[in-house]
Amino acid sequence: MSLREQPPKKERVDIDPLVATLTLEIMTANFEIRSQGTVRPRTETVLSAEVSGTIVSISPKFVAGGVFAKNETLLRIDPTNYTVAVDQAEALVTQRQIEHDGANKLRSQGYRAESEYASAVAALASARAESVRARRNLERTFIRLPYDGIVRAKETDLGQFVSTGTRIGVVFSTDYAEIRLPLTDVDLAFVDLPGPNQTTASGGADGPVVTLTAIQKGRPTEWQARIVRTEGVVDEKSRVTYAVAQLADPYGLHNDGIVLPIGTFVGATIQGSTAENIIRVPRGAVRGSRQLLFVDQDNKIEIRNVDIVRSDAEYSYLQGGAVEGERIVVSALGAPINGMAVRTADDVAERATIAEIKAAE
Repeated sequence: MSLREQPPKKERVDIDPLVATLTLEIMTANFEIRSQGTVRPRTETVLSAEVSGTIVSISPKFVAGGVFAKNETLLRIDPTNYTVAVDQAEALVTQRQIEHDGANKLRSQGYRAESEYASAVAALASARAESVRARRNLERTFIRLPYDGIVRAKETDLGQFVSTGTRIGVVFSTDYAEIRLPLTDVDLAFVDLPGPNQTTASGGADGPVVTLTAIQKGRPTEWQARIVRTEGVVDEKSRVTYAVAQLADPYGLHNDGIVLPIGTFVGATIQGSTAENIIRVPRGAVRGSRQLLFVDQDNKIEIRNVDIVRSDAEYSYLQGGAVEGERIVVSALGAPINGMAVRTADDVAERATIAEIKAAE
């Protein structure tokens, strides 16, 4: 045992860690802004009785979810008293007209004073005004809406007596739906929102396109909307600005589009602005808030801060601190320090290829 030769000793070789790298390239980025919100009707009306009386008829469409047309009668209040009032007002107008004509004739013959004629003129005008009021009250016994819509809630029924101001139900229009989308101050830098003076006849402006997404019947579904305005103020609690997206005909009553019910919670992707001379890197390559690991020509690590203008779920976008053609580490590397030597996957592949060529020779 003592005469046995010692085994040869091998020199210990430290193997540099192997990392994956990415070569930086300049690009033009089209940013997308993510938000979310609840679908609301653009116009919603709480129906109240303008005259008192008993409800004598109700349309079959006046139920929760009922669809009605513009100027369609939903309810009718007993018109008896108001019809009588119209007849009385018309009779009074006829009487005041006769008195006015008589006073005018006597005045022309010099038998009446101007004050008496003026009184007859005033009485006729008052009678005509009362006639207009009576006819208007009779018209108010019909409950109609000036738009196509859907009944949200029914709060009265046949035979119920209602007085002026009694709440009857809630309805909303189906021409447009709106979604309030919260945007942070950082988001506002990358989206061109309509200004307060950019309003069209439909109540909005042509702003950025918005893709709305939601799960319907177990399937992801999309709708195309458009930002039409902002609310013009910053929310004091959340410090966000609300942009309003508008979707035409959400119930598909006038086209064959996919129905988007009021009250649906949707995600929104807003088409943002375009930025040039941007460098895009995987978000996972960023260490901390804004550090990247660069690999120089000697395969040594350089830790450097960069200017990140925006990040999303997959990428971070740089506008400073990096140059096109530089390499960064995109794989996990524990406890890196400046000057650390590393091996890259490209170098390993190149060495393997050279070795194969030499072996073939």
